Amino acid sequence: MGIKSLLPGPLGFGTAPLGNMFRSIPDEEAAATVEAAWDQGIRYFDTAPFYGAGLSELRLGEVLAGRPRDEYVLSTKVGRVILDELEDPADRDLGEKGGLFEHGRANKMVDLYTADATLRSIEDSLKRLRTDRLDIVWVHDVAQDFHGDDWLAVYETARTGAFRVLQNLRDEGVIKAWGLGVNRVEPIELTLDLDEPKPDAFLLAGRYTLLDHNRSLQRLLPAATEQNVDMVVGGPYSSGILAGGQHFEYQKAPADIIAKVERIKELAAAHGVSIKAAALQFALAHPASAAVVPGATRPSRIAEDIAALDENVPAAFWTALRDQQLIAADAPTPTI
Repeated sequence: MGIKSLLPGPLGFGTAPLGNMFRSIPDEEAAATVEAAWDQGIRYFDTAPFYGAGLSELRLGEVLAGRPRDEYVLSTKVGRVILDELEDPADRDLGEKGGLFEHGRANKMVDLYTADATLRSIEDSLKRLRTDRLDIVWVHDVAQDFHGDDWLAVYETARTGAFRVLQNLRDEGVIKAWGLGVNRVEPIELTLDLDEPKPDAFLLAGRYTLLDHNRSLQRLLPAATEQNVDMVVGGPYSSGILAGGQHFEYQKAPADIIAKVERIKELAAAHGVSIKAAALQFALAHPASAAVVPGATRPSRIAEDIAALDENVPAAFWTALRDQQLIAADAPTPTI
């Protein structure tokens, strides 16, 4: 198990923003951002039907359709089926993430984690992405933040439906890997405890960042490392607050988070470190980390992310973060 040998490098491109997350993005700007990612060497792209009710997949597919399929790795997600029926995106019940894609397409989205729905979702994604195959498929958002107190029942449906379908597709060579794509550690911990089926990796968004990593270090990451199940880090900038934005956990950042970010920024400035370099390099330092997939909607952001990975971050900076209890004492860092 594991996907490190499958991925082309430690930096991928997360395409949630291309689904008009937070704002309406012109098609030309979205296309230019994907083009910039390709031109600067990015070869791993992650998307999902949820991102703008298929909009992200459509935009990504439009650009990648002109590229050799063997030259890039593509992942998308299952758990939501996009219908032809229309609805008001602003009225969708998205649990704790209300209004996240209110500027996306108006196609109705239905949460479905059954075996049949999983196969349908994959077929629909292949059409939107204009490709004949997927490399990695994640089971999307089967957690409390979207499903509330019913999340365990939803998880059980996914366990007996989506999980088994994806394991079979992997074993048959139709896909190369599968796992969970979530914003919470609990469903991954449950899955790692199963005898069967067994995931290859998981995409964990927002739970292994400079601002939030303690829970992941307690049980999840030791178990993943022991089982050789890799982690792709989504949301390394914590919904944007670590990259100059105003959002944390997909909502306006609260005062305590803003204050913590300011403390990190002050230390970064004192050591000549960019906040993006600190965020990306921290996320990649754990042995389980296979890649990090920041999102972007402007071409210039891609160059910033690449530069952040190459930036020299002195050991004294990580020591200062520990000393001020801004990162956990047991969190791996690149130089300590």
